[in-house]
Amino acid sequence: MTKKDDELYYLVRADILPDAILKTIEAKKLLHNHEVGTVNEAVKMVGLSRSAFYKYKEGIFPFNAMMREKIITIGLDLEHRSGILSKVLSNIAQVKGNVLTINQSIPLQEIANVILSIDTVYMEISVTNLLDDLKAMDGVRKAQLIGRG
Repeated sequence: MTKKDDELYYLVRADILPDAILKTIEAKKLLHNHEVGTVNEAVKMVGLSRSAFYKYKEGIFPFNAMMREKIITIGLDLEHRSGILSKVLSNIAQVKGNVLTINQSIPLQEIANVILSIDTVYMEISVTNLLDDLKAMDGVRKAQLIGRG
């Protein structure tokens, strides 16, 4: 396999995949959904060896996870009150968004500007719905998408 070959992706029907790949997918789901706490538990539950799991785990992803935008940047204007940023972060975590970076300005005229980078690969709602939810929160004056990456 050449360097270019490992950058290619294929769309393959699940029913023709080898059992080891299908079991790797199931083990990853168990871990992601916190149904098990360790790789050992996951592979035992699906009947897969640890070596096979580690061989395939970084190369197999659900189609929708590969197609979604992975990292977004959101700009927020928040009222300078205790707990507002915490509630925003909690809201993002509840929908399985993963906050990667937080940059916040010193509040001016009782408004703080916050820039969040969020990994959305496992997020349960669309970016549009997330922005709508954030805009509706008490203390959030503005929420807008600044970038996708």
